[in-house]
Amino acid sequence: MDLKGKRILIVDDEEDLCEILQYNLSNEGYKTDIAHSAEDALKKRLEEYDLLMLDVMMGQMSGFKLADKLRKEMGNNVPVIFLTAKDTENDILTGFSIGADDYITKPFSVNELTARVKAVLKRTNSAKNKSLPIAKFGEIQLDTARKRVIVNDEKIELTKKEYEILRLLLENPTKVYSREDILRLIWGSDVIVTDRTVDVNITRLRTKLGKYGQNLKNKTGYGYFFEF
Repeated sequence: MDLKGKRILIVDDEEDLCEILQYNLSNEGYKTDIAHSAEDALKKRLEEYDLLMLDVMMGQMSGFKLADKLRKEMGNNVPVIFLTAKDTENDILTGFSIGADDYITKPFSVNELTARVKAVLKRTNSAKNKSLPIAKFGEIQLDTARKRVIVNDEKIELTKKEYEILRLLLENPTKVYSREDILRLIWGSDVIVTDRTVDVNITRLRTKLGKYGQNLKNKTGYGYFFEF
């Protein structure tokens, strides 16, 4: 399996370590970028990376908090390797409970790190291929692995809720969903929002989908559906 060209983001506040990691990973054929804080990392298009290497102990936002935000708030399942000087069982369990794919304690050898990176990329790449994350609906592509939508080969910027609504309607083309259905399935019963919230998200979706926005229909008195 050819892993060359895979994109890796290194997030660590130790600049010297970042340079060493970037140099060695680039020599292995990976495309690497650096962020010196979790806040800087969030400014990047994280869904475009194949792997994140996160230092646990950083400034205001730790690697744990960044990974937790990615998983729970942003719906981003990009593979994560934690780098840390802490090797207690509690910390390791915390990392894996958040969704880490591996956990490497400092100091580590470059050979060990590159071997771990290769193993994670191989494993996650195989899983992606098996799950067929790209679903096509005409000219609309739904990338369920990276939680993004591509229309006519152009990526469409959607919020998490907009993406989830569109996915629900695309994957169930024969069903009409009422506002109450969408609120329950997308927002959950524990969050209090009004029917108007659904309408606002649908309106934004129609605008972002361009000419395909007209396919997002409203059946008066029943709800929304996507017409192919």
